Amino acid sequence: MPSFRQVGEKQLPHEIIFMSWSPKRDLIALVNKAGEVLLHRLANIQRVWILPPNENTGKEVTCLAWRPDGKILAFGLADTKKIVLCDVEKPESLHSFSVETPVSCMQWMEVSEENSVLKSFYSAEDESSTLLPKLPALPKNYNATAKIFSEEKSDEIIKLLGDVRLNALVLGGVSGEIEIYAYGMYKIATITEVFGSCLGLCLASDLKSLSVVTELPTNTTSAITYFQLDTSLLSEYLPEMTRMARKFTHISTLLQYLKLSLTCMCEAWEEILMQMDSRLTKFVQEKNTTTSVQDEFMQLLLWGKASPELQALLMNQLTVKGLKKLGQSVESSYSTIQKLVISHLQSGSEALLYHLSELKGMALWKQKYQPLGLDAKAIEDAVMSVGAFILKANELLQVIDSGMKNFKAFFRWLYVAMLRMSEDHVLPELNKMTQKDITFVADFLTEHFNEAPELYNQKGKYFNVERVGQYLKDEDDTLMSPPSTEGNQWFNFLQDSAPLKESPLLFPYYPEKSLHFVKRQMEAVIDQCLEKPADVIGKSVQQRQCIPLYHASKSEESYPRLISLPSLWNDKSQNLHYVMFRMKDRSDTKLFIFRQPTDVTKSVDEAFVAVEFGGSLNRSAGENPESIHYSCLDARFYEDEVVTLVLRDHSEPEGKDRVLALLPLSAVYADDWADPHFIRDASKRLEEQCTDIPSRTVYLENQWRVLENIKAHYVSVNGIRKVASVLSSNLRHVRVFEMDVEDDGEADEEEEEESHSQEVTEEDLDQSTENAQNGLEAVDVTEESLES
Repeated sequence: MPSFRQVGEKQLPHEIIFMSWSPKRDLIALVNKAGEVLLHRLANIQRVWILPPNENTGKEVTCLAWRPDGKILAFGLADTKKIVLCDVEKPESLHSFSVETPVSCMQWMEVSEENSVLKSFYSAEDESSTLLPKLPALPKNYNATAKIFSEEKSDEIIKLLGDVRLNALVLGGVSGEIEIYAYGMYKIATITEVFGSCLGLCLASDLKSLSVVTELPTNTTSAITYFQLDTSLLSEYLPEMTRMARKFTHISTLLQYLKLSLTCMCEAWEEILMQMDSRLTKFVQEKNTTTSVQDEFMQLLLWGKASPELQALLMNQLTVKGLKKLGQSVESSYSTIQKLVISHLQSGSEALLYHLSELKGMALWKQKYQPLGLDAKAIEDAVMSVGAFILKANELLQVIDSGMKNFKAFFRWLYVAMLRMSEDHVLPELNKMTQKDITFVADFLTEHFNEAPELYNQKGKYFNVERVGQYLKDEDDTLMSPPSTEGNQWFNFLQDSAPLKESPLLFPYYPEKSLHFVKRQMEAVIDQCLEKPADVIGKSVQQRQCIPLYHASKSEESYPRLISLPSLWNDKSQNLHYVMFRMKDRSDTKLFIFRQPTDVTKSVDEAFVAVEFGGSLNRSAGENPESIHYSCLDARFYEDEVVTLVLRDHSEPEGKDRVLALLPLSAVYADDWADPHFIRDASKRLEEQCTDIPSRTVYLENQWRVLENIKAHYVSVNGIRKVASVLSSNLRHVRVFEMDVEDDGEADEEEEEESHSQEVTEEDLDQSTENAQNGLEAVDVTEESLES
């Protein structure tokens, strides 16, 4: 095997607590103790972008995982109990959701299992894209949509959903609760079969089992335990699970789209629209006459004369210029809200109704979907709640349409009246006012200018002239001035007909509730509908194996748990789970490996083995092998059947005592090795039986490299891209290697460059990096440049 080639080295200003390579690109994600998430390129470890901690997402990052296609990065935060999905192209949050307890580890895996039903589903075009119009992009000039669904990023929904093939984000909590999210968005299982804080987990690519390593603190130590959980229900109903998860993920995304649409509408509504209400309330409090405000304006309308108090209100407080500005604000705001309701709120609601109706059809196929917890009655309730939301949105449209007409006529009349008060010239086209116009303004004054003392007790104002804002305020559940249903023949007909009133064919209508209230009610019903499958699937998961491994001392707890052993791996080719961990055997700390079949119904030799390392490495062949002693500092699976190691050579001086090596598992589980068939005693911890575990001495031959001038302790690898990064024990010094160098001439040339670079001490690197950091800026990266 060719030697490894160093391609980059960097000293970082903050301690690194996690590092993970992208599965598809030459990018590595880092998390430091300052709470920053950083993305670096392979070449020279150049920084691509940095996502600093903030109050909205959180500051205490506890875990990190890449989506299998490498386009999205997920990380968990302990202080806010949030999971954030971040775009790889820019340091922006695409989606986030909350969890009940902080997450301590995560894995994002892709299902490799295939059958004829799944293949047809993967290849079939999504009917919703054909039957439903494309959701319009939200305007980018609002705060709520700066990061997602904006005009610049109109395909974010597609990016968020990713490939149609099922992938799952598995989250392990500090209290032992495990959650599985399909496509990183929709929760399909809540598992409570393990105890302790999760250190590592691995869901098999065939979904038949889940391996978990947990840590349960005691007074002086922490008990490390391995669990294997049976998740065969997911595997057995994989086609149905994929369809259901895809549909629920569409629904989750649409709910977010509607939420952002409503937020844009709230931002479009301006506080200036409340001016009329506040000025009129002040007028009521300060006027000396007993005449009502409504009568004051009626006298102005009919006789063209205003009382001194009203004239002072109009000319000194409201002013002609202020009235003109208010009229423009009303027209602009109402017009924008109207467009958002028609193009975004209604289209999003109709798409949501379509997907829920399809989901209801799936739930009625009880043989296929009932075992997964899909409940037709709960989905029907969700459909009705969406229908109620659509009705409320239509009601808002009617209020906006009526308000625009009313305000336009009222402001036109009042503008002319104020021009006459100031004895300004009134244009002939403005001066024309028919009897119909007078009646229209009189009706508006009668309906909107009534003093309401009870309203003053609630909101500190006597009037509610502006009627749109009450629909958009999140703090108000009930409308202050609900639309009148008097004279509405359909409404009266429904009230008088008891059978129709309870008909499942009619959507419920809440005339006195705000749009926000109906939206929250819809979200609650849909969430309840989505939660049931997660509970049913979670309860189907059973514990099949529980192996107490060892007790970790408190001194070992000082190591960053995010990047230290134990390590789990799923060998897809052989359908095996591998577990690697370090454990004391007499006076030495050795690397131990064992395996479990992903199919819990099958039995296989667990093959517990302690690995010792021999070989001359950088010594002469004639040296006494008994004097050679290596300890394993860290180990990670490079690919199926190959492990990457960081070793320490205790006989070498500091600066030359760290070794990066590749270990084929075939050297550990060799055919010619006579396995003593260790039989584990289930009543004892594994560390109490470690002297009985067979030991295997392996020789690394030429599959290694001495790491000079770095106290390497941790390693992160990507076998697909053939790269590895080592991190020093002080958590600040990173060195990156290409593990598979094909051109020998190029390798020799690189060796010369490296021998020269290795003369640089860590202190020099510290100084040069500090200088470089002063001028370093975050770089946005496009899809094309990332691919390159």
